[in-house]
Amino acid sequence: MAGLAAGADEALHIRPTARAYVRRRTEIRRAGLLLLPSLVFLAAFTYWPIGQALVQALTIETFGSSTVSYGLGNFERLLADDSFGRAVVNNLLYALGTIVPSIGIALALAVGLQEATRFNALLRTVVFFPVLLPLVAAAALFLFVFLPGIGLLDYYIAKLGGGTTNWLGDPDIALTSLIGLTVWKNAGYYMLFFLAGLQAIPLDLYEAARIEGANAWQRFRRITFPLLGPTLAFVLIIALVNVITQVDHVMVLTKGGPSDSTNLLLFYIYQQAHENYDYGKAAAATVLSVAGLLALSFLSLRTLERGTHYEA
Repeated sequence: MAGLAAGADEALHIRPTARAYVRRRTEIRRAGLLLLPSLVFLAAFTYWPIGQALVQALTIETFGSSTVSYGLGNFERLLADDSFGRAVVNNLLYALGTIVPSIGIALALAVGLQEATRFNALLRTVVFFPVLLPLVAAAALFLFVFLPGIGLLDYYIAKLGGGTTNWLGDPDIALTSLIGLTVWKNAGYYMLFFLAGLQAIPLDLYEAARIEGANAWQRFRRITFPLLGPTLAFVLIIALVNVITQVDHVMVLTKGGPSDSTNLLLFYIYQQAHENYDYGKAAAATVLSVAGLLALSFLSLRTLERGTHYEA
């Protein structure tokens, strides 16, 4: 009798375990079927193009010959190209000049406009309006702003007693002009993410800080900024992606000139692929750009989220 009872207990113990195993496999199969369309599109439009770019970057073709070999020759030619080095430097300056001001302005606007009032809602709409404009349309608009002598910018500078400036034709300030356009375009977009992050911070923390006598700057430094760490990391990654992928304004306003002073990496890749028909060099530049972007995004995410406290 004791043996039968023990066997029955063991069977009852195994049966729920088996049912749980079957249920888990069914849930995994169902989740896989639901994710299958997304995985197919991801593979077709993301991983397959990446693979093609890698193969093209390693493919060495000789002009006028059908001979094809494989190696790092395209990367060697790319690194020896002075125009590529100039594009890298321009992109680094462009990143530094756009990311820091855009995120700083967006954070300041979010903190100042976080209270839900009608006036703040109106100001949010005004700040967010540039985001609704396509970059091509914004560049066309700023073409009239930057016109030397008769443009809107020179008009108001002349009212203040200043002279005429060739904003897009001077190699020393052409990239700065593009930076100003980009900051105007992106600050409102980043502000939305900071506003969402501020809504997730408990108000009890601010009330406790006020009771302790903390002023506005201390509350921002000790509460707001640390708890916005994940949001800041996310916005920084988006800003890095925009630095590499936004090139419409370069094509509309300067086409990389004057003297390659505004030639960014993506426009350099476009030139190599569609103007010089050097697909190997264009693919090599694409691979290096994506690899650098992924590395910077990973480092930024790890650095900014380290030591961040999350609310349960």
